[in-house]
Amino acid sequence: MKYKLILAIFILAFISSFFVLQGFSCTDSCSIVENSQYGSIFGIQNGYIGMIIFGILILITILHILKPTKSKRQIIHTGIIIGSIIAVYFLYLQQFVIETYCKYCLITDFAILIGFIIILFNWKK
Repeated sequence: MKYKLILAIFILAFISSFFVLQGFSCTDSCSIVENSQYGSIFGIQNGYIGMIIFGILILITILHILKPTKSKRQIIHTGIIIGSIIAVYFLYLQQFVIETYCKYCLITDFAILIGFIIILFNWKK
């Protein structure tokens, strides 16, 4: 059940990353965040990076649900832990540096943080 919730979180984050790139209902706040100096890494928009990473994590999670292995579980947990660190950093940037929020970025950030809470409380199981 835990990995089905995590799969849903990854799908939500993937869709949110896609929406950022497509500019769906893009408000001025979203544009400000996306066009800031923090909106891309090495010239690649964060939305593309998010879609690739979440796409890979979705695939690994589906494979883990079908045939669980320790290595897949470790990859999923590592992805969530690293993603949570990045999410906290992006939340910090939006709050204190850019001083505005992108709703799709918030969805992605909070989704991955919820995933972190799920794995944290079920670590031994």
